[in-house]
Amino acid sequence: MVKLFTDIDLDGLGCGVIAKLAFGDQARVYYCSYRNLNQRVEAFIGNPDNDKEELFITDLAVNEQVEKKLVNRFREGKHVQVIDHHVTAMHFNKYPWGSVVAEYESGKKTCATSLFYDYLIKHNKMERNKALEDFIDLVRQYDTWEWDANQNIAAKRLNDLFYILNREHFEEEMIKRLSGDHDTFSFTDTETMILDIEENKINRYIQSKSRQLVQTFVGGYCVGIVHAEQHLSELGNALNNLNPHLDMIALLNMGTKKMGFRTIHDEVNVAQFAKEYGGGGHPKASGAELTKEAFRIFVVNVFDVLPLKPDADRNEFNVKDSNVGSCYINHADEVSFIIPSGDGCYEIFHNGAKMETAFSSFVEAELFIKRNYASWLRYDNDFLPKAAELLGISIAELKENYTEILSSRLVDLLVPAKA
Repeated sequence: MVKLFTDIDLDGLGCGVIAKLAFGDQARVYYCSYRNLNQRVEAFIGNPDNDKEELFITDLAVNEQVEKKLVNRFREGKHVQVIDHHVTAMHFNKYPWGSVVAEYESGKKTCATSLFYDYLIKHNKMERNKALEDFIDLVRQYDTWEWDANQNIAAKRLNDLFYILNREHFEEEMIKRLSGDHDTFSFTDTETMILDIEENKINRYIQSKSRQLVQTFVGGYCVGIVHAEQHLSELGNALNNLNPHLDMIALLNMGTKKMGFRTIHDEVNVAQFAKEYGGGGHPKASGAELTKEAFRIFVVNVFDVLPLKPDADRNEFNVKDSNVGSCYINHADEVSFIIPSGDGCYEIFHNGAKMETAFSSFVEAELFIKRNYASWLRYDNDFLPKAAELLGISIAELKENYTEILSSRLVDLLVPAKA
């Protein structure tokens, strides 16, 4: 018999599908989370009835205590094979039974499903299957987020389908579809219709959650925090792109007591960040348990923080990178202006005080304001009445001669807590 312990996500499911295609009725697949993996593997090792079983662990890493028991199991001549692609699991490569590869020689990122398939092909455990290879690459592209750069929507849709169907139904359907000698993998017409509906649902969910995002600093990182129970990868990616001043997005699930971390920045390693809380994962996508300490940091400490407001996106006058300055405001009614200095640099006036530091681009100046003051581009219907009042003119006059007036009288607006 073959016993596989693997993750509960799409990549873990892909390993389960491959195991059942390769070994048929001889395969037993156990879908695990970081919370129960160690306990289940330890129980397996401790049962003498499993001494002759082939043991595979994919897409998850056991703790140090269970790792030692795997070492002893292998020394006793019993089968052990760990296959993973997370950089936090690289230390398993020191064992003859460990294989952790984050990238192929071509530079493409790996996933557990692709590595498990490669292993079984190499050891003559199964034959190549073109449709299965199409399926595997969709899993790989989704798990590594390569699909986003390539705009391969099919990879994202495969993950959507995985969550729409229950795991058993999805697994059964994939095994049936991938059995035999098929040339390609594709969705049925019914699945396509369901996925179209799901895509609209996800977009509405993202819009809703974007209005609940709060901002804080954790361990030197500027972190956006939101409570979410579904569509975590899509939500994390969207919120990162909507708020590029944030180093990462923390997604909290109170029901499962788990946290997910997502980033779009190459210089930020959320796998290392998650390790501080007993978790791990990829440099741009990771997770950890929501411990009591994490609850204090990510929930209690930000309980009174108001959600971020989005930038005004339909302004006609107060717009970004304006020649006459762009106005921002935050929940504390602190007003900031980004003003071009005329030499290609940008200056910030916050609550009437000019910052000593000049910025080489508007983007840099805006990033500073958003990170340090949690501000947003002020809406015309808020900014124009206040500006007209301070300048002693009508809103109609300000609108009619906006550029000329601000060019000559901007200094009158750089007054703390008024403009």
